[in-house]
Amino acid sequence: MAELGLNDHHQNEIINYMRFARSKRGLRLKTVDSCFQDLKESRLVEETFTVDEVSEVLSGLRAVVHSEVESELINTAHTNVLLLRQLFAQAEKWYLKLQTDISELENRELLEQVAEFEKAELTSSNKKPIADIMKPKLAPLNETGTAELLNKEILRLQEENEKLKSRLKTVEIQATSALDAKSKLERALRDAHIDQEVQQDLIKAQDVSELESTVAALKCEFQRTLSDKTESQKSLEENLATAKHDLLRVQEQLHLAEKELERKFQQTAAYRNMKEILTKKNDQIKELRKRLAKYEPED
Repeated sequence: MAELGLNDHHQNEIINYMRFARSKRGLRLKTVDSCFQDLKESRLVEETFTVDEVSEVLSGLRAVVHSEVESELINTAHTNVLLLRQLFAQAEKWYLKLQTDISELENRELLEQVAEFEKAELTSSNKKPIADIMKPKLAPLNETGTAELLNKEILRLQEENEKLKSRLKTVEIQATSALDAKSKLERALRDAHIDQEVQQDLIKAQDVSELESTVAALKCEFQRTLSDKTESQKSLEENLATAKHDLLRVQEQLHLAEKELERKFQQTAAYRNMKEILTKKNDQIKELRKRLAKYEPED
């Protein structure tokens, strides 16, 4: 586990974001410095200034710096929203519901820990080669889960089974046609008063034997293929059931974590203060109702 309590992959993602935020912060500071430099070059050209002139110069500088800082704060907030959107979108692919604790954003101890982590990691990263600090990008948001892949494989196998069944029907139709042709040939031979032995030799010499052999071979092939597909489909269905059980177990763990988080929140000072305020308000309402009851006319 890393210093922030995350695994290596997630810690690398945080380092990437810190590096991005640091570069944006550096650009904005350069913009603020340029505001002061422009003021020096454009306004501070005289040796003496009156109080009103100095006040005017400072007011203009304050407006420019205020606008730059406000723009950066707004951009930072919107950037964080996009980052959260990526994380939430990935979680929704697995039917997860993430929650955030806004109160932790003002935890001075954690903020100092993050500052030390940023200082240590970014200082050490400056000494590494460029190839070593390249990190993998986020996985595409349209990646499907294991359950969906298993479902697609089952559907594919079912389609192949339907195709094999259709092929078997075609072969059976061809065999039936061949048998009909055999019957017609036998009737024709009988009508022609051909000798029984010659008739049997002719029939054996014809395609009847080959057709029967072909039908038997196709049936065996179909049964063997169908058996293999059935076993594969059964294995995939078992894997799908296992994945669903794992998903239910993770959802149960998330539910327990939500209850634990709610219990911890009820123990915080903010919750106790809120509860105390509500109790006082209820007591005040009861007191006001008692006072009003004194002035209500009797029926």
